Amino acid sequence: MTADSSGGDTLDSVRRAGVETTGIEIIDEADRTARPSDLFWPWFAANVSVFGISYGSFVLDFGISFGQALLVSVVGIVISFLLCGLVAVAGKKGSAPTMVISRAAFGVRGQKLPGVVSWIVSIGWETFLAIMATLATATVMRELGWGGGTPTKVVAMLVVAALIVTASVAGYHLIMRLQSVLTWLTGLATIVYVALTIGDIDWASVAALEGGSPQQVLGALVMVMTGFGLGWINIAADWSRYQSREASSGAIVAWNTLGGALAPALLVAYGIGLAGSDEALRGGIAADPVGTLATILPTWYLVVFGVAAVLALVSGAVLGIYSSGLTLLSLGVRIPRPAAAGLDGLLLTLGAIWVVFFAEDFLGPFQSFLITLGVPLAAWAGIFLSDLALRRRDYDEAALFDPRGRYGSVDWISVGTMVLTSVIGWGLVTNAMPDSTWNNWQGYLLKAFMGTELVEDPAGNYWAGNWSYANLGVIVALVLAFVLTYVTRRPLVRRQEDVRG
Repeated sequence: MTADSSGGDTLDSVRRAGVETTGIEIIDEADRTARPSDLFWPWFAANVSVFGISYGSFVLDFGISFGQALLVSVVGIVISFLLCGLVAVAGKKGSAPTMVISRAAFGVRGQKLPGVVSWIVSIGWETFLAIMATLATATVMRELGWGGGTPTKVVAMLVVAALIVTASVAGYHLIMRLQSVLTWLTGLATIVYVALTIGDIDWASVAALEGGSPQQVLGALVMVMTGFGLGWINIAADWSRYQSREASSGAIVAWNTLGGALAPALLVAYGIGLAGSDEALRGGIAADPVGTLATILPTWYLVVFGVAAVLALVSGAVLGIYSSGLTLLSLGVRIPRPAAAGLDGLLLTLGAIWVVFFAEDFLGPFQSFLITLGVPLAAWAGIFLSDLALRRRDYDEAALFDPRGRYGSVDWISVGTMVLTSVIGWGLVTNAMPDSTWNNWQGYLLKAFMGTELVEDPAGNYWAGNWSYANLGVIVALVLAFVLTYVTRRPLVRRQEDVRG
């Protein structure tokens, strides 16, 4: 095993308790026993949440028709998880977490740039899912007449945080077992939810939704991609690093894509039908995406729905916090992996407390946060995937931890490409939320190239122009980074792979 400073040895008693002590070091050959089909369970369980139904409302908010919304949802979800599947192949080839393998492209120390971005994205997602679980619990309790106020939220938050942190501290093996069980529980509960609410869909209202422009369709596509697969892409190899070196790369991609995309594609499609039928439901989703879905259920099913919804959200947060802990270690923090997961759990709890009890609104700022960090994350993904496509051999495991090895300390081509494509990408995205003015600095290329500009009116700032909310910058950053990397780093990768020793 190639050692790395991830906190030193853990006591044998902790190992016997089932806590994974492996940090960011290379997985031993004897432990690489997972099969490609095993990847289906964590990805499906993390994405079968009824929260996916809420995305139907988010997609329709772009002003597009049912057909357009259905198309962009299915295409965006499948493509984004396909990209995750491709990143997962690197886990098999490197047997290390995603952000460690990324050192091959950025250099051992240069990797800290995308590593920080990845860590912030993961913390943001974990916090968001914990908030959703807390608010959903409060709403269900209120619908049952059992309270739903501050005491309920406090208890719900503590329970949710405890579940997330406990599972993530235990590590890979417990999480894999947990996810396989949650898949069946949450999947069955979601099927019952659909059966109980399908009568609420008014197909005449859905069919009457007017179509949007190509720019609006593109904006919805980008939102779906960043909300689903691109939101997970920075951790995709974390779950495939236990795969055997002999495992089929095609099978890894296929099971990863199927597990991630199957449930969301069906749930968002159903959510489009619900949101397109009920304006009140659509409006409520903006404030409480999961809890609002409970308001159309019969009372007898509310408890089951609440438990299933919370467990599904916890399932997604567990994957995120486990990986954010690994990312923290890859940045040079010298603590054991369980402690890293616990530290991120503390940050998650503090963030959730601030949003639930003090913030006036969080969905708008969160979507702005998602797009803002989605640009550099897409740039990183383009570089990572291009580097992976250029390589013909497995990664040099020792060099991933040695700044003097074949991957070097800082790969300035990759660092420069990420910075350049992020700057271009930020110039082509805008802040869609009037109450999230902190990132109105974006969109600086839109006026020059597309005749779009920021306008001030009594209601607040808004962007005028057809391309205002297409958020083209995410796609541009991804594609441009891939192409630039493939062209500029091809000779360097060939030299790296020719080095022996």
